[in-house]
Amino acid sequence: MSSALMANYGHPELQFARGQGVYLYTADNERYVDFTMGIAVNCLGHCHPHLIAALKKQADTLWHTSNLFSIEPTERLAKRLVELSFADRVFFANSGTEAVECGFKMMRRYHYHHGRKQRVRIISLTQSFHGRTLAPVAACLNPVHIEGFLVGDAGFDQVPFGDLNALRAAITDNTAGIILEPVQGEGGIRTVPVEYLQAVRQICDQHGILLMFDEVQSGIGRTGHLFAHEALGVEPDLLASAKGLGGGFPIGACLSREHVAEVMTAGTHGSTFGGNPLATAVGNAVLDVLTGPGFLTRVNERATQLRAGVDELTARYPTVLAGHTGLGLMLGLRCACSNADLLKAMAKHRLLAVKAGGNSIRLLPPLNISAEEVDEGLALLAEACADLS
Repeated sequence: MSSALMANYGHPELQFARGQGVYLYTADNERYVDFTMGIAVNCLGHCHPHLIAALKKQADTLWHTSNLFSIEPTERLAKRLVELSFADRVFFANSGTEAVECGFKMMRRYHYHHGRKQRVRIISLTQSFHGRTLAPVAACLNPVHIEGFLVGDAGFDQVPFGDLNALRAAITDNTAGIILEPVQGEGGIRTVPVEYLQAVRQICDQHGILLMFDEVQSGIGRTGHLFAHEALGVEPDLLASAKGLGGGFPIGACLSREHVAEVMTAGTHGSTFGGNPLATAVGNAVLDVLTGPGFLTRVNERATQLRAGVDELTARYPTVLAGHTGLGLMLGLRCACSNADLLKAMAKHRLLAVKAGGNSIRLLPPLNISAEEVDEGLALLAEACADLS
């Protein structure tokens, strides 16, 4: 039977009927170890009991009212995010790309509010990924994503990753801000060097422009900190979060310092579903777990274990693996062979992962993975490497 879906995702054949923890199961009960987690979305694995309980309780109480009214779990989640981060204010959306869009609007509105109406241009880095709506694809300039959709540059400039001289040269009197991922996801799990990040912060302060971090993939505990920039010691003015924030339920958030957020007065931005009770009830449940005693310490312990295992496999199969990158449980496998071939071999042995740029593969296991489950994933990866060696 042909699919009624549009073909923008291709036509994947592998389908799952249920999930539990780190595992996915087909209708025939074949079990796969899932190191994709919905592309870093299911941060606590599949069907986490605390998240299920929170969603069911809220579903039995109140689904949706819109932002015409105050919403208790939404107010509570915003307050908790502020208490746990650099931010003073939060705007809730439904996805990462919407959170990024909000940040872009806030950058431009901030300068407009202060009489600098010409400051509308935003700088991004090569190999970045900020979403699939028009402004984010314009920011990233990926030829595959912009073909047939973009006319002109839509107010965005792009500079090479890590090149401070190019960044300085790109700043003009029309520049509103800079957006970057502290750890690039789609671009191949590349961590921005600390010295570069510090310099970017100084440049923004020097020129009176805003710095926005896209932590849609790297945030919510993925790197062993609530947000990746905490490990790098540099704070932004704005931050986009999503994916793991809902643990599998759609939600996005744009976090902001007060001096930027104050320009977003009534009517300047909105979302019908953003911050709805179901999403924020689950978001609160995610934070319950992430902020529990020792949770992030255990994330780092499992990350150390996973990296050590990958190091051993790299030494054993140098024609397949060429090392790793990333922070915490956001791990990039550098491939000596084709990453597509390795993904295919992994799937054959029932280990699932995600393709990324730079001929790499992303390993994104649940943050609450056990030591035994890490070993199981490494054993399956070893079998895939042996096939290709």
